[in-house]
Amino acid sequence: MATYVFSDVHGHRAPLERLLERVSPTDDDRIFMLGDMVDRGPDPVGVLKVCRGLKNAQVLMGNHEDLMMAYFQSGDEMAALNWGINGSETTIDGLGRLPHDERVELLDWVFSLPLCGICEAGGRLFILAHAGIRPKGPQPPERLTAEGLRTFMSEQDPEDLLWIRQEFWGQPTGLVDSKGKGPIVVAGHTPTAYLEGMADRMERSPYTEEGLCRQVRVGACEATGGVSDRWDIDSGAAGGAGFGQVSMVRLDDGEEFYEQIAKGE
Repeated sequence: MATYVFSDVHGHRAPLERLLERVSPTDDDRIFMLGDMVDRGPDPVGVLKVCRGLKNAQVLMGNHEDLMMAYFQSGDEMAALNWGINGSETTIDGLGRLPHDERVELLDWVFSLPLCGICEAGGRLFILAHAGIRPKGPQPPERLTAEGLRTFMSEQDPEDLLWIRQEFWGQPTGLVDSKGKGPIVVAGHTPTAYLEGMADRMERSPYTEEGLCRQVRVGACEATGGVSDRWDIDSGAAGGAGFGQVSMVRLDDGEEFYEQIAKGE
C-alpha cells in the first residue's frame, strides 16, 4: 500500500486525469487531496467530481472551498467580493450548469470536508493540511504519536489551516528533532514560486529548467537532523499553462509526479 498526496488543482481537470492515469494508484493505495479543487481553471466542477470519485481518498478543505462555502451560506456582497477576487467565475459558471439536486449534493459534500489529516507512510508520521500549521515550538514525545498529533491539530486555528503562509514556511515546526525524527507537515496553498523570500531553508529552486513551478521541501538544518520538516506541494497550477503543473507526491519514498497544463485546459 502506497500513500499519494496532491493539492491545488484549481479547475485543471484534464491534466489531473492524465496524472492519475499515469500514476495509477491501486485499490489498496491511499490518496489525500489537500484542497483548492475549484476556481481559476476551466473545469472546477469536473475536478470536484474526479476528487469525489477517488477510491480510498480523503479530501480536505482548502481556502477556495472555504470562500465558496461562505458565499453559498451567506450570499452577502462581501462574501461574493472575496470569492470573486480569488477566481470564482469558472466555478460559479460550472455549478450553474448542474441540475439543482446534483449541485446541492456536490456542495454538501464539499462543505463536509475536514481541515486536516494524519497518516503514516514509509515509517514516518505526516500531518496534512491545506495551508500548513502555526508552529508551537518543540513538543513532548507523547504529542508526536498519531493520537498526540490529533490533539495537537485540534488545537490549531482553522483559519491557519486554510490560510497561513509566512508564519509556517518561515520557521521550523518544532515537530522534528535533532535526530531527524518526528512528523513532517505536507501542505499546499502557497505556490512554491512564492517561497523565495518567505521560506527559511529551501532544498532547491522552485523552478524546473523549463521555468515551470515544482514541489519544494523546506527546513532541513542541524536542529531537524537534516530533515526537511515542511513539504510544499503546490506546483502553481493556479497560474495555468507555461507556469504551473498538477503534481503529486508518494509519501512512502518521496517520489514526485508531474503533469504539465496545456493551453486552454
